[in-house]
Amino acid sequence: MTAPQPLPLVQTTELPLSADFLNSPFPAPLKLENFDPQGPERFFNRELSWLAFNWRVLEEAMNARVPLLERVRFLSISATNLDEFYTVRVAGLRELARAGNTTPSDDGRSPAEQLVLIHEDARRLMDYQQEVWAVLRPELDKAGISILSQSDLTPADRDAMNSYFLSQVFPVLSPLAIDPAHPFPFIPNAGFCLALELQDKRGRKLDALVPIPSQIDRFLRLGTNPIRLLPLEELILAELDNLFPGYKLLGSCTFSVLRDSDLEVEEEAEDLVREFEVALKRRRRGEVVRMKVSAGAPRDLREVVMEELGVPEADVIEVDGIMGIASLKELVLDERADLQWPSFTPRVPERVQDHGGNMFAAIRNKDMLLHHPYETFDMVVRFLEQAARDPDVLAIRQTLYRTSRDSPIVAALCEAAEAGKSVTALVELKARFDEAANIRQSRRLERAGAHVVYGFVNYKTHAKISTVVRREGDRLVTYTHWGTGNYHPITARIYTDLSLFTCDPALGRDATRVFNYLSGYAEPASLENLAISPLTLKPRLIAMIEAEAENARNGRPAEIWAKMNSIIDADVIDALYAASQAGVKISLVVRGICGIRPGIKGLSENIRIKSVVGRFLEHSRIVCFGNGADLPSDQARVFMSSADWMGRNLVRRVETLVEILNPTVKAQIVRQIMAANLADEAQSWILRPEGPAIRTLPGDGEERKLFNCHRFFVENPSLSGRGSAGQDDVPELTHTHD
Repeated sequence: MTAPQPLPLVQTTELPLSADFLNSPFPAPLKLENFDPQGPERFFNRELSWLAFNWRVLEEAMNARVPLLERVRFLSISATNLDEFYTVRVAGLRELARAGNTTPSDDGRSPAEQLVLIHEDARRLMDYQQEVWAVLRPELDKAGISILSQSDLTPADRDAMNSYFLSQVFPVLSPLAIDPAHPFPFIPNAGFCLALELQDKRGRKLDALVPIPSQIDRFLRLGTNPIRLLPLEELILAELDNLFPGYKLLGSCTFSVLRDSDLEVEEEAEDLVREFEVALKRRRRGEVVRMKVSAGAPRDLREVVMEELGVPEADVIEVDGIMGIASLKELVLDERADLQWPSFTPRVPERVQDHGGNMFAAIRNKDMLLHHPYETFDMVVRFLEQAARDPDVLAIRQTLYRTSRDSPIVAALCEAAEAGKSVTALVELKARFDEAANIRQSRRLERAGAHVVYGFVNYKTHAKISTVVRREGDRLVTYTHWGTGNYHPITARIYTDLSLFTCDPALGRDATRVFNYLSGYAEPASLENLAISPLTLKPRLIAMIEAEAENARNGRPAEIWAKMNSIIDADVIDALYAASQAGVKISLVVRGICGIRPGIKGLSENIRIKSVVGRFLEHSRIVCFGNGADLPSDQARVFMSSADWMGRNLVRRVETLVEILNPTVKAQIVRQIMAANLADEAQSWILRPEGPAIRTLPGDGEERKLFNCHRFFVENPSLSGRGSAGQDDVPELTHTHD
């Protein structure tokens, strides 16, 4: 491995960067025994690859170099991720298996075969979540945050608990007997319940349920210094006399259920909004795909719950530890900032400040790229707010896939419509788990007078585009914003994404053609500087990969750098394999699902893949082609995209692939953002040909010697925005592919 070399990045900073992220996991390309480079084993399984990513998330909860409450957050995220995986992916595979479908996945496994492997790995992961919690809980206690049980309560605690219960919890609880006169109640998706075996003074037994409402905090606070917290289920057990007077407790357990949450919508639905409102109710009542029950549950009580819910033993997970790990996010307390990542203030681009905050003047000066969260997402909001209030703005068009509940984006669009501007909003109703929120937003926009459209029934609109048409003198100028992430100001604080602002006429025309396609179904006859799925994005991507392979065959430098969340499309992967065989050096940063086996002789020895998991969620999609030169190079062709390289993005969604032509913006992406991700050592997992990914943690006191791309951009905020500030002296990071 090439020795790390200190490279000057800014005038006062020198950081050691690894010149090569690839050699330590497999110093030479490995040849797997009995491996067929043309067979299905050339692909990693999609579902197992996703689980491997969630293992990486969970491992961060065990990383002692991560602040304690951030470790708790990672644990919570791993549980939330796994729950969603079961309600969508596992539920879908179950339906296929039950229907007798044996169609193999790209890696050659039937739905039934995949389910066996998924359940084995997921159970191990859930067991490990409890092991992680067993490590974190005493560390929290040492840090002054204690999770209590009933035996820990003092008389003063019990008085405070009783008062809180009667005023804040008792009014919203619904204790439910289970007998012929009281049928077993419906337990919704993600429902969390307390099941009870009770006995009255005459010796008569009663089974009962107490659904634990999600509207109440999971933990009751009983002290400040130290912070002492009692789980809600412990509180309810302690107050059973108020719920079931005259009964004593014989036994209890807690359980939770996950239901099939995938939505099916009729393609010919006349009213798409109404159809989705009905579908959301169906989701709530979907078939149970997993039930968790606390260890030591009374056998008869457990069997009653399983029978009433129709859950076989194979779908029951016994939890020896804390239930509801996803809710541990409540422990990330604002007042304990000392146990969280150091705060930082996202930067306002210098060029916007130089123009007195006027977004249109800043964009007219030159294309502007923002790197979130290091540069504030408020500029995207400001762009639309200024458009809403600018008398020279005539029209605004906007896509909305996910946004916040009280979205300032939606508020600006409503203000513009109420001011008489032409506002068109493409609201995607099929944004999973945000369908209800998007229905509410669409109703709000319609009331304000905006034109609301919903795109295609059979495609999701995942593209992130905003256009503003402004009268300037005797001409109309179209300003456009292109994003890799959602118009969501809250997630923009933790997701790394790119925002491109431009008034380039060609991109303005391209954006208008895309909106016309979305609202009128007419495919654009041509696009000038843009490719879109499901029409041209995948063919353009494969053509660019093949062009790089042709460069290699002709003896010219050939290199590809790319960054995305997931890559699983078989055609694109095979194109990358062919490029590797031709001699193209391919370096990929793939955060989550990855179907490529790197480093295999004769197939992928020129492909190196890493996953960056750290403080921020890597979300931007970028691809850079050497175009006959070694990267980084001014000759490179550089693209930003809303699309991952998956079948759903390339075939079943409306997505964008925007070529970056401005030299300064191009340099900012290639020489800073991509190079920093490829140079990262501290947060990187290297994917091996046999899988899974591995990482090497530094010894005590050694971490600062490893390059951390998140820390780098936080500590050097001016770097991420020098290109957008209009300066051409972009500092360069270096990455080489041996």
